[in-house]
Amino acid sequence: MNVAAQTGLGWAGIIRLGLVQTSLGAIVLVVTSTMNRVMVVELALPAMIPGGLVALHYAVQLLRPRLGHGSDVGGRRTPWIVGGMAVLAAGGVLAAVAVDVMTANLAAGIALAAVAFVLVGIGVGACGTALLLLLARSVAPARRPAAATLVWMMMLLGFAVTAAAIGRLLDPFSPARLIGVTGLVAGLAFLVTLAGVWRIEDRAPSPIPAVPASRENFRGALAQVWAEPTSRRFTFFVFAAMFAYSAQELILEPFAGRVLGFTPGASARLAGLLHGGVFSGMLLAAIFAGVSGRGRVGADQMRRWAIGGCVASGLAMLGLAVQMFPPHAMVFGLGVANGCFVTAAISTMMALASVGAPGRDGVQMGLWGAAQAIAFAAGGLSGSAASDLFRHWLGSPALSYSAVFLAEAVLFFVAGWQAIRVFQPAGTALRALPDAVAVSQT
Repeated sequence: MNVAAQTGLGWAGIIRLGLVQTSLGAIVLVVTSTMNRVMVVELALPAMIPGGLVALHYAVQLLRPRLGHGSDVGGRRTPWIVGGMAVLAAGGVLAAVAVDVMTANLAAGIALAAVAFVLVGIGVGACGTALLLLLARSVAPARRPAAATLVWMMMLLGFAVTAAAIGRLLDPFSPARLIGVTGLVAGLAFLVTLAGVWRIEDRAPSPIPAVPASRENFRGALAQVWAEPTSRRFTFFVFAAMFAYSAQELILEPFAGRVLGFTPGASARLAGLLHGGVFSGMLLAAIFAGVSGRGRVGADQMRRWAIGGCVASGLAMLGLAVQMFPPHAMVFGLGVANGCFVTAAISTMMALASVGAPGRDGVQMGLWGAAQAIAFAAGGLSGSAASDLFRHWLGSPALSYSAVFLAEAVLFFVAGWQAIRVFQPAGTALRALPDAVAVSQT
């Protein structure tokens, strides 16, 4: 066995995997954020329509545990990454075509969009779950938290860069231009994925033990993972935090268009500012919590960043609700706070990925991904529905969005309370995490 196989991936290999995550995020941004704004503002459709479509793509990701189990059985993650990205890219382009069809035939366009968003959900679930598993397998244990943070930061950087780029490419807007821009993003994402995973799995410190399908039962594997208290408690925290985060995601760009008077390009750049803030928050937490490789990340440190990030996110939402502060500053601050609690969650996830019964990595990672998907589906749909309902009741777009932002602030505070329960400073299953997530000094 060569040195690379013994020590795991170096930073160059980790960055390659990060580019795959960046590519995944780029397509998702176009489909769930930009197309959402186009449907609500340019096509004047109720926010429930894009909200329902995005919720559908998250609901499909309930298949994540099953997809993860499939890669456990096969013993290879790369085919699931490449195949998932291909399905995701096809779904993204089809979604753009569906928006164009909506301008002529609304019912046919919505039906085509539903198919597209199902493909997007399957692609994200297969590619995202397998990518995290490959990262956990290929990176040396001491380096996993730092590597996971770097990969997520690259994804958020991709969000920011993609939002800024399409914000310029989409103006002046037309459905044909949307199809062209989406096709360009999807094609580049697939090519980057092929380059990113090329021979990476061969460098894993040890091969993934394939579980013969004849001797493995998915329901039994899922029940075994759910029976582990650490995995179950962490699942609840992921759900609470991601529900709070996702409730604002689908209404930010429509808010910018209806209340602030932003153009499609300007609202896309505002969304990019949010993701840039998340990137900055993750970097901040990485440096000061030690994830960057300068120290050790203990349960108490992760607890502080998780709680503080959730509370600060709630305060930023309050700032947006009162509409007395510069919206760009509030959106950026919201992103920074989100990045802080995301760093704590990712560090814990990578540390716990291999905890428990062997051969269950895919099911366990899939369970957390499914919890996130359920939260995003429920949160995104709830935020969209609430904006429609409050606008009907209050008769004012500004007041309706303020009411929704206020409710979301409460959700973030609830998530912070959940973090207090999960990330206990001592006496829980997370007590042993300081050793599990020690960061390499090299």
